[in-house]
Amino acid sequence: MNFAVVNSQLLNGLQFGALLFLLAAGLTLVFGIMSFVNLAHGSLYMLGAYFAVTAFQLTGSFAVAVLAAIGGCVLLGIVIERIAVSRLYRRHHLDHVLATFGMVLFFNEAARIIWGPQPQFLPVPALLDGTVDIFGLSYPSYRFAIIAAGLMVAAGAHWLMNGTRLGMLIRAGAVNPAMVGALGVNIRLLNAMLFALGAGMAGLAGVMAGPIVAVQSGMGETVLIATLVVIVIGGIGSVRGAFLGALIVGVADTLGRALLPPLLRQVLSRDIADAAGPALASMLIYVLMAIILAFRPQGLFPARSK
Repeated sequence: MNFAVVNSQLLNGLQFGALLFLLAAGLTLVFGIMSFVNLAHGSLYMLGAYFAVTAFQLTGSFAVAVLAAIGGCVLLGIVIERIAVSRLYRRHHLDHVLATFGMVLFFNEAARIIWGPQPQFLPVPALLDGTVDIFGLSYPSYRFAIIAAGLMVAAGAHWLMNGTRLGMLIRAGAVNPAMVGALGVNIRLLNAMLFALGAGMAGLAGVMAGPIVAVQSGMGETVLIATLVVIVIGGIGSVRGAFLGALIVGVADTLGRALLPPLLRQVLSRDIADAAGPALASMLIYVLMAIILAFRPQGLFPARSK
């Protein structure tokens, strides 16, 4: 295996990690800071992709598709938070799981009814429908755009949480909501804003994924599992941990799937290596998570207490 292939897979890993971070950033705000287990986060990612496909079909503009995905998911997040989530904050985490799992089933069936069972596709925008020469290879411009979007969201989330009064209130409300409420802060409104922000990030992840994956019902479940692994590895409640954890998981998963089968062929027969390689590669990030939890249960980059 030559260096061009390895470099290409490294870039693919960074791109996958950036996409995971777009999901993990929103989920770590809701799960890590609000202490609400939102299994429906993957459904918001799916619906963001569907909103983008519909907007693009109507307007032919990728920019409008991005706005539709983010805006639609923010509005949907507000509705979900108001109708269901706000009633569950003080309940046990098992209640969160049961309620949001029900939402997953509802949104999957709603997507099949509205958009049909066939996969939908969102084209790459014309501006990014090209390649960039880097490290001696041509790499799709759109995948670089995903990496750039992840970096911008990371910078924005870090600034929001550590450089603004709103971020200070969010962190304080997560530690002692009663005290923050006694100081005159509307905790319900703060939680609603945070949940809507997480939903908007899921919508952004959905529209960015649209041109590289099939948009279909249930597409959020698999990526949600990887996103939870990211949060656990990085440190629950840490935006910095979510970013670095997403890059670690993205690169480990991509390199594992690309390199394990050829490496196994060096010591095993081709048939056995081709069968065992993908299976072992799919387990790699979970093995990595187990090792990290064994030695550092709080994650690699836990949120700092302030």
